Amino acid sequence: MSISLKMEDDHPIGFLNLNKPAAMTSHAVVARVRRSLGIKKLGHAGTLDPLATGVLVLCVGGATRLSEYVMESTKRYRALLRLGVTTDTYDAEGTIVRQRDPSRVTRAQIERALQQFIGPIEQVPPMYSAVKYNGRKLYELARAGKTVERRPRPVTIYELEVAHYVSPFLTLEVVCSPGTYIRSLAHDLGQALKVGASLAGLTRTASGMFTLENAVSLETLLSSENWREYLIAPAQALEAWDSIILDDDALRAVRQGRAIARHADQAAGLAPLLAMAYDGEGVLVAVLRAAGDVWKPQKVFST
Repeated sequence: MSISLKMEDDHPIGFLNLNKPAAMTSHAVVARVRRSLGIKKLGHAGTLDPLATGVLVLCVGGATRLSEYVMESTKRYRALLRLGVTTDTYDAEGTIVRQRDPSRVTRAQIERALQQFIGPIEQVPPMYSAVKYNGRKLYELARAGKTVERRPRPVTIYELEVAHYVSPFLTLEVVCSPGTYIRSLAHDLGQALKVGASLAGLTRTASGMFTLENAVSLETLLSSENWREYLIAPAQALEAWDSIILDDDALRAVRQGRAIARHADQAAGLAPLLAMAYDGEGVLVAVLRAAGDVWKPQKVFST
């Protein structure tokens, strides 16, 4: 299947793989790109804290409606921890609440402690996070001096390895499910080692098919004479999802919001419940959701 970029309001639909600089919020990055490049509709998939750098996926045009599918991909991080320092935000931007001497912590002790965090685990979101509690974001409550009980959330850490350790600084390579708080991981590891820890630096090295090696810097993107050359088509960005090529009849039905038949093998119990539907030129037409023996259009992009 060829890969195409559909045009909408003089702007193509697609994704930008940006290497986010430090000291900027994800929202500030989006605002600057939108203003500088004149893109009317722009969003991002998966927030990075101001402290963090690395892969930030920007969604251009109608691709903003695809952010939830991009965000569901596996993440990779390189995390720098400082042992012995505990902060209220779990990272270097917070206020230090306790300091202990970590000089006696060995690499072997760290590697043993890491084992308890590999696999399906439950994480308590940090107070300084965007998770909502009774309609208010936790960081708003934290800034008001309030602490509330947070429900643990299930996440999965697939890989967790020590890349470098010279006390008090520890570098970890992490492969995890979306929604994992690396700040919480740093804090919890510090508690397990009984010396405390906080996140001193973080780089997202991959988000699904988007990798740091292929990311464009903010400076390069904004100074480019043709920023569209960095766009990634939906078919490429969503390659991990099941796909369907629509014939003319199915294409007409989906564009009109009507269901189309599923093949017998697609209707089997183990078949995917969601699929990306493309026309013959590789342009994304719709997101389809399985409903018995038919596919129902969930989101339609081409009219």
